[in-house]
Amino acid sequence: MADPHPLDRDRLTAALDGFDSRRLPLEGRRHAAVVVAVLDDGTGNPVMPLTRRPTRLRAHPGQFALPGGRLDEGETPEQAALRELHEELGLELAPEHIVGRLDDYVTRSGYVMSPFVVRADVAVTDLTPNPDEVDVLFSVTADELDAEPRFVTIPESDKPVIQWPFCGHLVHAPTAAVVYQFREIALRGRHTRIDGLEQPVFAWR
Repeated sequence: MADPHPLDRDRLTAALDGFDSRRLPLEGRRHAAVVVAVLDDGTGNPVMPLTRRPTRLRAHPGQFALPGGRLDEGETPEQAALRELHEELGLELAPEHIVGRLDDYVTRSGYVMSPFVVRADVAVTDLTPNPDEVDVLFSVTADELDAEPRFVTIPESDKPVIQWPFCGHLVHAPTAAVVYQFREIALRGRHTRIDGLEQPVFAWR
């Protein structure tokens, strides 16, 4: 019998249970939550939904992104993550679908981003992306997720800029940082931290 896929629910949950995620204080920053969702490609293979934002949006137009957004008043990060998943992709999941949490990441735009990992036996083809927030919906395979990132030096920072190659593009932090840490934990069994990874200068505004 073949070994279970590293992204099946039990193995993924075990990998994340062994990871001690770091929580960061807001210290005047705003709070956002994002979701790394592991779903099904429709044929039994696990995939991660990734979106590209419409170019008409004021914030981060045309950029690759995980489902997510700012917390509403009174929301917990977990509640915000599940709400954003529903609002952007039409996927309504219960809290028990959250199988783990990754490190908080501080963005140059003044957010503390809290990433959550969810696992559900839902086909990506059954999702209904919101056209106001999603221009293109991609299904990232495990092989694509496992692509080796690039680390680029820039004069403006002593931290390396991470670039994750995907579909002929280079995806930057914060999305690339979160995806990289997820890959390291889920596929490589390494508890790699992401606080030392920089965003490109164009994202500092």
